[in-house]
Amino acid sequence: MIARRRFGIALTLLFAVQVLIGAAILASLALDIPNAQRAWLREMLLQRAAVWIALSTLLLFALGFGLKALFDAYITPVARLAEDAVLLAANPGHRITVRGARDVRVLVEKLNALAAAHQTLHSDVQEKIELASRALAEEKNRLAALMAELALSVLVCNIDGRILLFNTRARQLLRTGHQGVSAIGLGRSVFGVIESGLVLHALEQIQHQLQDPRDDMAPPVCSFVATLADGQIVRAHMAPVFDSVRALNGFVLTLEDITRHVEADNRRDALVQSLTQDTRATLANIRAAVETIQTFSDMSGAKRTQFTAIIGDESMRLAAQIERAVQQGSNATDSRRELEDMRGTDLIALLLRRIGGPSLRVTAGDTIDATLWLRVDSYALTQALAYLSRRLAADAGVTELRFDLQRADRLAHLDLVWSGAPLPADTLRAWEHAPLPVSAGGLALTLNSVIARHGGESVYRCEPAEGRARYRVMLQAAEPRSAFDIAPPPTGRPEFYDFDLFHQPGQSAEIDQCLISQLSYTVFDTETTGLDPAAGDEIISIGALRIVNGRLLQQETFDRLIEPRGELSAESTSIHGLTHAMLKGQPRVEAVLPQFRDFAADTVLVAHNAAFDMRFLQMLEARTGVAFRQPVLDTLLLSQVIHPHQPGHSLEAIAARLGVPVIGRHTALGDAIVTGEVFLRMIPLLAEKGIVTLKDARDAAQQTLYARIRY
Repeated sequence: MIARRRFGIALTLLFAVQVLIGAAILASLALDIPNAQRAWLREMLLQRAAVWIALSTLLLFALGFGLKALFDAYITPVARLAEDAVLLAANPGHRITVRGARDVRVLVEKLNALAAAHQTLHSDVQEKIELASRALAEEKNRLAALMAELALSVLVCNIDGRILLFNTRARQLLRTGHQGVSAIGLGRSVFGVIESGLVLHALEQIQHQLQDPRDDMAPPVCSFVATLADGQIVRAHMAPVFDSVRALNGFVLTLEDITRHVEADNRRDALVQSLTQDTRATLANIRAAVETIQTFSDMSGAKRTQFTAIIGDESMRLAAQIERAVQQGSNATDSRRELEDMRGTDLIALLLRRIGGPSLRVTAGDTIDATLWLRVDSYALTQALAYLSRRLAADAGVTELRFDLQRADRLAHLDLVWSGAPLPADTLRAWEHAPLPVSAGGLALTLNSVIARHGGESVYRCEPAEGRARYRVMLQAAEPRSAFDIAPPPTGRPEFYDFDLFHQPGQSAEIDQCLISQLSYTVFDTETTGLDPAAGDEIISIGALRIVNGRLLQQETFDRLIEPRGELSAESTSIHGLTHAMLKGQPRVEAVLPQFRDFAADTVLVAHNAAFDMRFLQMLEARTGVAFRQPVLDTLLLSQVIHPHQPGHSLEAIAARLGVPVIGRHTALGDAIVTGEVFLRMIPLLAEKGIVTLKDARDAAQQTLYARIRY
C-alpha cells in the first residue's frame, strides 16, 4: 500500500514536470513571434486539442511504464530488502527472494550468503545455549521435585504480591469455584485469593522486625490466619526474600489448611459449654439435696432415702456426662490453631502504630515485660483494640491511652489505662458486642468474639484513688518458637524460574508507559458460528494462555467449548471442525466468560485480528454482565507496523516470516499459541522501530490501514 502511494506521487510529479516543460516551450515561442502568427498558433493548438490530449495520455502511459519498471527494478526491491534484512536477525532461516535489477540481485545474493554464515554461527550458539538450558532444566526439575514433595503449599511473591512460583499443593489448595480452575498463576496477584489486609499487615510486621536494632533477634517471620473464598481456613507463615543488597523485594508464603482443626476447636468449645451448663445443673441438684438433708435432720427414713437416691442419680448422670465429654473430646487439640506466637513488645509496637493519632495520644507503660511472648491473632486483636480506642476517644473524651503488659503465671495481662471520669460498665459491654467495621480472614468480628477466640477474658476496673480506669485483656502466654528461616542462595548458583520478576512493574493507571517487554499478557482466540455477531453468530470456543516475563506459559492455558443457542453452519464447521454434537452439553457462554475474565485479569489482551474477537465479546456484555476493559494489542496491526511492504499479514504469513511453526491452526487454543509465539518475536522488531512502551505500540497500530476496519 505504501509502495503504491509512492508510485502514484512520483508518477504525478513526473507527468506534471513534463507538462510544465512543454507549456514553457510553447510560451517562449509565443512571446517571440508576431501577433498574427501567435493567433495562428493558438488556432492550430485548439484545432488539434484531441491530438495533444492523446499525446499527453501516451506520455503518461510511457512515464508510468518506465517508472513502474524503475520501481520494480530498484525502489520496491530495496524497500522490501530493508524489511527482509530485519527478518534475517529475527529468523536466521529466512532467505531473501532474488528480484529486481542486476545490482539489487547481486546485493541480495551477498545478503543471503551472509545470512547463511550467520545461521551457522547462530546454530552453534543455540547448541551451546541448549546445553546450558538442559543443565538449568535439571536444576529446575530438582527444585520442582522438591517443591512437589513438600507437605505444605508454597507461594513465592514479589513485593507487589505478584506470584512468581508455586507448587502443586498450592494450586490444589487455592482453587476457585469455576469448574476447578486454579485461582493462582505466574504473574497473577496473591490478593485474588488471600485478603490484602492480612498480607500487608504481615509485611508491615516483617519490616518492623527488620528495623529492630537487636542483634539477637530471631530471623523475621510473621504468621496469620485467612479464610478463602470457599470457606477454607488456612494458616500462613510469611518469610522475607531479599535481593543482593539485602533489601526486601518479596516474600514466601507457606499455607496449611487448618479448617478441620478450627472446626474441632469449635466443637470442643461447644462441648465445654454444654458440659459446663449440664454440670452446673447437676451440681445444683446435688447441692440442694444435701442441704435439704442437712437442714431437716429429723426427716423420715423414706424422705432421706428419696433425697439420697436423687444424689446418687445426679452423681451417675454427672459421671456419664463427663465420660461422654471425654469420648467426644479425645481427638481435640490442646492449642488453638488460628493463634500464633508473637513477642509482646512487637504487639505493643504494632498497637502504638495503628492506634495513635492527632486526637489520641498513645504511649507504652514502664511495666512492659520484654521477655513475654503471646499466643494471638495480631491482625484481629489490633483491629478490635483500635475500635475500642476510637470509641473511648470519640464517645468518652479520652485523649491519652497507655498500654501495659505483664505476665501473670501462664497468662498475660494486656491493659488499656486512661484518665478521667469512670465509664459506665453497660456502655463498655455494649461496645464489646458491637460489630467491628472490619473483618479478619472474612469473618465478622466483635471485640468480645475476638477475646473469646484467644481463649481469654476481659475485666473493666475503675481506680478512683488514682483517677483512672483500666480495661484488662487476659491472653495466653507462650514460649517463643524457632523462626521460619530462608537461607540466602549461594553466590554463583543459577536462579530458578522467574525470580527476576521481582523487578517487574505492577499493573497501574500508568500502564501505557510500561515497557511492552515487561508486561503480562493473555493471548486468546475464539471460534464462532459465523462472521457477524450482530446477526446472531456466537462464540463456540475460547482458547488462551499467558505471557509472563517474556515466556509463553503453555502450562497455564484456558480452553473451553461453548454450546451455542443456535445452529452451526456448514461453512463454519468446515473451518474449525466443531460440530453440534461436539458442543452439545458444554457450558453456555454465561458460565464461560466469567472464568475467562478471571483468567485474563491484570493482563493486556493480545489477539490476531483482535477487533473481530473483541466485537463478539462486546456484544455479550449486556447478556453476561462481563466486560473486558484492559488494553488490547493486535498482531495483525503490529505486523503492518513492522513490515509495511510485505504483501500478506495473515497469521500464517506472519508466522512464516518469523519462523514460527503453525500447529493446531483453526482451533482456538492452537491459534492462541501461534499468536503468542508471533507476538514474542515481534517485540524486538518493534523495539528496532523505537516502539518500546504500550502506548507506542497502540499509537502505531492505530495509524495502520487495518485499524480502520470495523466489525
